[in-house]
Amino acid sequence: MRGRPTIYEDANIIKKAQEVFWQKGYSATSLSDLQKATGAGAGSFYNTFKGGKKEVFQKAIEERRLAFDAFKIELSKSHSPLELIKDFFRSIASADENEHLKGCIIANTVVEMTFIDEKLEANAVQILKEVEEMFTQTIKNEQANGTLKTKTTPEILGRYLITFWCGLNTLRRMYPDKNVLKNQIEMQLAVLS
Repeated sequence: MRGRPTIYEDANIIKKAQEVFWQKGYSATSLSDLQKATGAGAGSFYNTFKGGKKEVFQKAIEERRLAFDAFKIELSKSHSPLELIKDFFRSIASADENEHLKGCIIANTVVEMTFIDEKLEANAVQILKEVEEMFTQTIKNEQANGTLKTKTTPEILGRYLITFWCGLNTLRRMYPDKNVLKNQIEMQLAVLS
């Protein structure tokens, strides 16, 4: 006879928990918040996530890394990878207000976990560095094939795009307006010409 299934068998559990963390942050999210969002009782929750809230948060962050990895694969198959990166940024302008208020869970984690949890902060920083490397490598390839004319080094441009990303996630909370964001995004992307 098979025992009771664990709640983690449902792939949506981490996504539901991620949504709570995204909106409230790690520190402000309680076990009760996670149970309510996931529909799990305390016993079931702890049987599935022996590391408690921190384990769930780490899995939620890892899910974002997987999304970035999928984007990296998409870039490698694209005939216009630089345009794909630009479209990634441009898509932010058309997001709804709730998405603007949430910002980026990875950038949020770097800010929130500084001085609170070194391991969670380091994991989020590593993800952003991986995205920076993805941008850098794409820029390097585009410069090599002549698609990108700027002489600025790929490393500086890759870091610029991460700086832009983190700043954009604050700006979109300040000005959750499509036109304001669109103009700012285009101005920032002009460096990639």
